Amino acid sequence: MSQELVLDGRLESAKTTAWWLYIVHAVSFLFSLGLFSVIPLALNYLQRPTTEGTFVYSHHSWMIRSFWWYVALVVVGALLFVTIIGIPLAYLVWLGAWLWKAYRLIVGIQRLNRNEPAAISS
Repeated sequence: MSQELVLDGRLESAKTTAWWLYIVHAVSFLFSLGLFSVIPLALNYLQRPTTEGTFVYSHHSWMIRSFWWYVALVVVGALLFVTIIGIPLAYLVWLGAWLWKAYRLIVGIQRLNRNEPAAISS
């Protein structure tokens, strides 16, 4: 016998909102390297309290943490870029940050589609 998670209307709406926020983060990430991710980030902060106690809450936290860690890595790359010797390393840091952010978006949306919490540690 298979078990299915039955979502009520509010939870389904919260899940749909989180799904769209993943999409907007991804589009911003692809077309502006995350420059416009501030918009879905603000919505993540606004939506997160309304989803407390559900698996969707972890997805908002996942997207928020992904954004701030990505910003930190981009800043580290920029600081390395300022030095002549650090320029190759800066490109590696930026590439790593890009791949890591892409991984976080892909894994997050897959787990959301399976009605699972994001893989975050408390």
